[in-house]
Amino acid sequence: MDLFVLAIWGLLFLVVIVKFFQSIRLVSTKTAHIVERLGQYHKTLEAGFHALIPFFDKVTFVQDLREEAIDVPPQDCFTGDEVKVVVDGVIYMSIVDPVKASYGIVDYRYAAVQLAQTTTRSVIGTLDLDRTFEERDVMSAKVVEVLDLAGAAWGIRVHRYEIKNITPPDTVRNAMEKEVNAERERRAILASSEGDKQSRINRSEGLKTELINRSEGEMQRRINEAEGQAEEILAIAGATAESIRKIATVVVQPAGSEALKLQLNERYINVLKSLENSKIILPADLTQYQNWVDNLALDKLIKD
Repeated sequence: MDLFVLAIWGLLFLVVIVKFFQSIRLVSTKTAHIVERLGQYHKTLEAGFHALIPFFDKVTFVQDLREEAIDVPPQDCFTGDEVKVVVDGVIYMSIVDPVKASYGIVDYRYAAVQLAQTTTRSVIGTLDLDRTFEERDVMSAKVVEVLDLAGAAWGIRVHRYEIKNITPPDTVRNAMEKEVNAERERRAILASSEGDKQSRINRSEGLKTELINRSEGEMQRRINEAEGQAEEILAIAGATAESIRKIATVVVQPAGSEALKLQLNERYINVLKSLENSKIILPADLTQYQNWVDNLALDKLIKD
């Protein structure tokens, strides 16, 4: 009997020791412990050392306050144009109120996933298939908005929602691939035609510039030749005028006329020598033959 009583006391002592050690709590950073006293919420233990009253206080929930990623399983959705797609995603959320997260809902993770799925289905149902790939940000923002409204009662905050995959049926995917390939071929043909067009334009512009340069060069050449001929004529005219002035000066001087006649006779003889084996056209009035010869010699003298 004494051994039985001793065993009971020993067991009670062991229970007291266990409860005593359980009443000592070391809470880590970004962790919250929910304490109940006699079945009712008492307080929330934050990071640090805490001592509870054995048999009265009990830690019923341990909440992790760090941000966590929750997978949203793939689900079938129908777009606005009645095409079935499979959509999955990821929710990034954290607990901001440990008490509400413990007592406001049974399982906030499951509830958040279900709400994200239903919201995604409703948003995709308003979009055509082509827009579902372009409006991912819109869908994500809508899911975050809905989860934030519900999360206020659950003590959670949804930071963002990312859609991982939008998978259409194989037939639709093959049709989309063909459409993309056709669009790429169209852009390639368009780019090739634009390049050929630009090449032809460049060649025609080059030929045009070449013709303009040639015509301008020819025009400049003719201008230069005309200017050269004009200068030559002016030079000849000036030389002729100077010769006439010199002859006139010589004629008015004493014995100038006789000297001029002598030179004319010499020129006359030279002219006759140059007319050997040549046809000579005589004037109709042979009585003026001497004057004609003198004029011919005078012209030769002036030119020389």
